Amino acid sequence: MSLEALARAALARGDLPAAAQAAQRLAMAQPERPAGFFLLGMAAAEAGQVAQALPMLEQAVARGGQAEHLAQYARLLILLRRDGEAGRSARAALAAGPEDALTHDTIGCVLARLGDHAASVGPFEGAVAAEPDNLSYRYNLAAACGFTGRVDAARDHYEAILRIDPGDARVHYALAILSRQTAEANHVSRLETILAAATKPEDRLRIRYALAKSHEDMGNAAQAFAHLSAANGAHKQAIGYDGAADAAIFDAIERLFADGAPQGWGAGLEEPAPIFVTGMPRTGTTLVDRILSSHPQVGSAGELQAMPLAVKQLAGTRSRLVIDPDTIAASAASDPRALGQAYMARAGHHRADGKRRFIDKLPANFLYIGHMLHALPQAKIICLRRQPMDTVWSNYKNLFASQSAYYAYSYDLMDIARYYARFDRLLALWDRLFPGRVLQLSYEALVADQEGETRRLLAHVGLGWDAACLSFHENQAAVATPSAAQVRRPLSADAVARWKRHEGALAPVRDWLAGQGIAID
Repeated sequence: MSLEALARAALARGDLPAAAQAAQRLAMAQPERPAGFFLLGMAAAEAGQVAQALPMLEQAVARGGQAEHLAQYARLLILLRRDGEAGRSARAALAAGPEDALTHDTIGCVLARLGDHAASVGPFEGAVAAEPDNLSYRYNLAAACGFTGRVDAARDHYEAILRIDPGDARVHYALAILSRQTAEANHVSRLETILAAATKPEDRLRIRYALAKSHEDMGNAAQAFAHLSAANGAHKQAIGYDGAADAAIFDAIERLFADGAPQGWGAGLEEPAPIFVTGMPRTGTTLVDRILSSHPQVGSAGELQAMPLAVKQLAGTRSRLVIDPDTIAASAASDPRALGQAYMARAGHHRADGKRRFIDKLPANFLYIGHMLHALPQAKIICLRRQPMDTVWSNYKNLFASQSAYYAYSYDLMDIARYYARFDRLLALWDRLFPGRVLQLSYEALVADQEGETRRLLAHVGLGWDAACLSFHENQAAVATPSAAQVRRPLSADAVARWKRHEGALAPVRDWLAGQGIAID
């Protein structure tokens, strides 16, 4: 057996020392060829030593530019948040003509992580064609089809997975949110059977959310609420959420900007900046992103982590959390211009689609509005506002990334209400410090007067009128949020006052918010 075959076999069985030893011998015996360096890098990467793996893969890429090497190099770059370089490497891998399923899938995963779901479909199709029985590859293709509006294809792939693995909770949930469920076409009976057999907490969480979504679609309010209550109660207990952690972050932001700019801050980066669309989740941020990206001069970059990571980078704190009170406090020593440069270094490659402007639609960027407006003075910022009770309900009934600290507050109605109150208070601070700089756009107003509010939106970001913005539902760009199905339909008032279906259960939230001076109607 050749040294390359020995190294690959050792990698396949998880014997990393043997893989590294064979790869080292191969690199020494054939230093002009890429294989030894590539396999050394893969052994290091599998051991979690990404920093050591990267230069090995760079050596491999420099010696041949093979699709497999470029794809794995792109995967490591994504892990290191070097998105622009990762995108270039993934596209080079695609151009090099990948042959094996894993390389196809790796390219697709990198492109999907970059938000280019349309481009990810082809590589995922290549992976499934090469290994049609690999359920992981087929799931990735199904998700990409769903994000790009190919609903029937997505459904077919998901059902193909369930024929082999009927208990896959992730697939059942994906099917539930793929399209509206009806009394005539739903999977409630199948879901109830799966729930009864499910033992893993994460599986039960997803199945209950799928049942809640199905019952909500069909108008069965009591059943929907019962499943959500059980799912969210169990998950809040599992993650041990304590609202004091989020409160401390809000406190730190308010202290940092209590008197305006932190002491010593100078001018920011005076160059064109993106359009930031922010707000509580599920309040219309995806809708506004679609409206703006329907304009011929604007492209959407999706939900970038570029600003949180730039703040973390310049703050220099060693905690594993992207945002925490220490990081916010330490960011006072950052130079706004350097912060703007760090942001653009991470996000600027999204201008490569030929559009003059791009949108960064990370909802949680409302936490960073003070940083953004000092670092990027030319930034245009929109913050979505939705009726408070609908905001609370929409956060409660949507399953976000279940292990993300950003959404840990969303599994308890009163936790969401308290988070909303701090959001509302922080927006009042931004409005006082930056009058007129943040457009607080009402979801209900947009629904009631689509053209008037769209004109106001375009004027705020400095764009001329374009009627295509009214036909946002015809926008063919991919959508990778829970709003994917909704934003492919014309605007309607269906989601307004949806909380009233559960008015009794939500009465304590309504009373508490009213006691905080937050208007409900």
